[in-house]
Amino acid sequence: MKFTDGFWQLRDGVTPVYAQEAYDVEAGDGTVTVTAPGAVIARRGDTLNRPTLTVTLHSPMPNVIGVRVEHWQGARAERGFALATEDAPVEVIVDDESGMLRAGDLVATVRRGAPWSLTFSAGDTVLTSSGRKSLAHMTVAGDGTYVHEQLALGVGELVYGLGERFGPLVKNGQTVDIWNADGGTSSEQAYKNIPFYLTNRGYGVLVDHPGHVSYEIGSESVERVQFSVPGESLEYYLIYGPTPKQILERYTALTGRPATVPAWSYGLWLSTSFTTAYDEATVTSFIDGMAERDLPLSVFHFDCFWMREFNWCDFEWDPRTFPDPEGMLARLHGKDLRVSVWINPYIGQRSPLFAEAAAAGYLVRRPDGDVWQWDMWQAGMGLVDFTNPDATRWYQDQLRRLVAQGVDCFKTDFGERIPVDVAYFDGSSPERMHNLYTQLYNEAVFEVLQEARGAGDAVLFARSATTGGQTMPVHWGGDNTSSYESMAETLRGGLSLAFSGFGFWSHDIGGFEGTPDPGVFKRWTAFGLLSSHSRLHGSDSVRVPWAFDEEAVEVTRRFTTLKLRLMPYLFAAGQEAALRGTPVMRPLQLEFPGDPAVDHLDRQYLLGGDLLVAPVFSPADVEFYLPAGTWTEFFSGEQVEGGRWRRETHGFDSLPLYVREGAVLPLGGRDDRPDYDYREGLTLAVYPGPDTTRTVTVTTPEGEVAEYAVTRSGDALRASGPEAHPFTLRDVATGRTVASSGGRAEL
Repeated sequence: MKFTDGFWQLRDGVTPVYAQEAYDVEAGDGTVTVTAPGAVIARRGDTLNRPTLTVTLHSPMPNVIGVRVEHWQGARAERGFALATEDAPVEVIVDDESGMLRAGDLVATVRRGAPWSLTFSAGDTVLTSSGRKSLAHMTVAGDGTYVHEQLALGVGELVYGLGERFGPLVKNGQTVDIWNADGGTSSEQAYKNIPFYLTNRGYGVLVDHPGHVSYEIGSESVERVQFSVPGESLEYYLIYGPTPKQILERYTALTGRPATVPAWSYGLWLSTSFTTAYDEATVTSFIDGMAERDLPLSVFHFDCFWMREFNWCDFEWDPRTFPDPEGMLARLHGKDLRVSVWINPYIGQRSPLFAEAAAAGYLVRRPDGDVWQWDMWQAGMGLVDFTNPDATRWYQDQLRRLVAQGVDCFKTDFGERIPVDVAYFDGSSPERMHNLYTQLYNEAVFEVLQEARGAGDAVLFARSATTGGQTMPVHWGGDNTSSYESMAETLRGGLSLAFSGFGFWSHDIGGFEGTPDPGVFKRWTAFGLLSSHSRLHGSDSVRVPWAFDEEAVEVTRRFTTLKLRLMPYLFAAGQEAALRGTPVMRPLQLEFPGDPAVDHLDRQYLLGGDLLVAPVFSPADVEFYLPAGTWTEFFSGEQVEGGRWRRETHGFDSLPLYVREGAVLPLGGRDDRPDYDYREGLTLAVYPGPDTTRTVTVTTPEGEVAEYAVTRSGDALRASGPEAHPFTLRDVATGRTVASSGGRAEL
């Protein structure tokens, strides 16, 4: 939101109160509190009729400093994000010159007097600062009050994150509104809005406001990032890295780490698609068709019309098409498949549950007491009020019935179209609940799955999210279109979401809207199966590969079996996401922060730490960048020196897939399913690199851990591992292989 008209003037109707000076600075128990009046106080009379801002510095954990800015402190406490704290020492020093708070290596310093100056530093490095006319309370005629902060942007400083956004990965020059919306992937709107950004200068910033946060990223004051929230107060946290990975590690320590997802969820998911006609016979034909073509399938998903039209959601199988749901689910489990079903948090008026929920007070109401309803999506639908614990339990009971029938996971669709002209059961602010609603919705569903399946075996397929949503994976990218351009924008959204602390991500292979031509489908299949999670899904047409051509079948088989062979590596990357917050699909800026050539890259990524993937967004040609080092092309074994751009031409059965220098890839012994014992038939593929020892940890789906040490010394390779689980050692550069004996192997 812009408050100024150029550098010199304010917009019409805007009345500012800027923090002009640090009038007094007081030390507290782990805090520094500053009174910042709206004018420089030269004499006693200047304190009269004078608004002030109260600024409090505190720290919830090392290398994280919180800043709370308040105009009036009498407002009721409102919902914020669920943030963690650690019992860690905080140093506070207040003297005649300044007030200082130190948390780990991060220091915040407020200089006494005018002009206003709040500086964040680590060692001798100033990370960013809030200076003159940065901190303000704004009254906007006809639109209420706001508090904003502006943090300095250095020359060459680049901003990333702010949720799943489909425009340029670098956010400089953009206006971004944190406000969940169902806008598709070809717009400035987003399903997953996260008020957190990080920069290439070693820090990130989280605004602790679940509602509408407006960002001007060098787009109002071009030297600053501005963020503003409605009301009388603002709280934000500055998080020091210094590396991007460390920033995400500390951010997810504060807001929650991704849960571990089950191994079976990494396999290929196949959907009925949305509006296509289907019954059990149709479903069986899809599944049998995959098996007949040797296309490994892990999950089958039933989209909306598993329930009767106009009844969404009543959580009942449509008896006209699925007269025996328990028997059908048992038959699907007999084919070694997991089952996912579509749900949302809306109750259509025709659903028998609507009257029950309305009578019990389980639906969100208007301020006058009427149930909030509209006719979009489902006629007369209401919205479950998850701020009401009884309503949450009622909703969960509907899901428990489905789990008891044999449903393994849920696609939690929607959660973005949340009104603000309502009153919640617990009195929550509708503005704050607009984005936070999806968190309560997904928590309710995830809790049911964890209760039934246990931690580590619960997984969602969610569309909307806010801060903290990463704790309940997986999320998918939403409604894209069936084109190369939409394929590219989809990836931008996923990379932006990875910068926002989300460890797992998927997208609709082939695009959701429209029917892709065979070329788009085949290119998207390769991209989709080299994502953390992979789903074939569309709107009004099916995505079974043979609906396109026979080559599409071959491409699907090639990349599905490749992913299943990579499962020891991918599952380990998922474990790292849960342990440290490092995403499985990584923007190159996370792994190569010192290389300016990667600063703006948004058409390629790393899958885990060692595989570089450059999807082909065209019929044949692709241009991509290899960072410095010796890279090995995965399919051919060709060695290529990095630090340069490459242009390649690929058939549909290939794409640029390069292995990082010195990598040791653990490759599994099976390519028919994702959940097998990765220690059996394991190959340790060693790639060219310097003399060193690398430890590879292989964790099975059941949680058993095996460690392998691989040492390169000149042309010689040595490896050791558990004697009970023989492995193969392979030197990729020479093609030599040897089987282990007694837990050891040498080449």
